[in-house]
Amino acid sequence: MPRTSTLPDGSERKGNGPRRSPSRAPLTRERIVETALRIMDSEGLEAVTMRRVGHELGVEAMSLYGHVRDKEEILSGVIEAVMAEFEFPHDHPDWREAARRAARAWRALLTAHPNVLTLMSHQRKPMTSPVALRPTEHALTILSRAGLSREETVRAFRAFGGYIQGFVLAEIANMFGGRDVHVSREDLARSLPLEELPELASHLEFLFDCDLDAEFEYGLDLMIRGLEARAATA
Repeated sequence: MPRTSTLPDGSERKGNGPRRSPSRAPLTRERIVETALRIMDSEGLEAVTMRRVGHELGVEAMSLYGHVRDKEEILSGVIEAVMAEFEFPHDHPDWREAARRAARAWRALLTAHPNVLTLMSHQRKPMTSPVALRPTEHALTILSRAGLSREETVRAFRAFGGYIQGFVLAEIANMFGGRDVHVSREDLARSLPLEELPELASHLEFLFDCDLDAEFEYGLDLMIRGLEARAATA
């Protein structure tokens, strides 16, 4: 009679043969894209290669081609996956507040995946996925309520997008000072030729001390006030 033993998961194994290892999760496009995104977030865009993605999934790089056409398709999928994470804020009847909420959500998404900005700049084809384009639809819906023409609504969308993306890039590079700058104001002052930069010297205290959230809100308020003024003359 075959011997029965209890496995750690509570099931029983009959016989004296070796325990069969659990089967590997099937290779899919979704798993490939998720792995590429994880590599990009942790090590940068340059680390995302077919060989590396295959290694992380425990397969040869050639196995990936049964699910994706090439690396470009993987990277397009990464953009779509990032955009799918956009957390649509609750709408607000005032377009100004709705715009602020959307801008904060967009900044949060880009801060969570900062390398996606570089990836987007390398893409040769426009995004066509409905999932990837829903944040754009959301932003245009809000800005269209400001009372601008369709053309000016698109121009405002580009201006807001450029501000948010530029802020995130500067935030990542510590251009504003802030959380990751570990040098004292005194050391900074000693290292700069302040006698040659009188305006910088007079503003150094405010350049060094920076609440990034407050600075983002300040710039966002300027953008909204400018759009209000523009809409008033439309």
